[in-house]
Amino acid sequence: MDGIIGSLVIGAIAGFLADRMTGDRFGLIGNIGVGIVGGMIGGALVGPLVAGFLGGGFVGSLVTAFIGAFLLLTVINMVMSRRG
Repeated sequence: MDGIIGSLVIGAIAGFLADRMTGDRFGLIGNIGVGIVGGMIGGALVGPLVAGFLGGGFVGSLVTAFIGAFLLLTVINMVMSRRG
């Protein structure tokens, strides 16, 4: 899946999975946003590693986006818990 639609689908799935793992509830739009930003974070941090194991394509993109989304939600939760 390439392009904007592919990014939205992968972002929505990755954001949903990360959302469920961390216990947050951001809703569909929030999950898509978290997944897309997580995809960029994951691509920068673990993209080459994941690509080496899984190759490119849908599964590799989904795993990369999930890792980034999970890390993003973990950081958000740490910041929010410190605020009160």
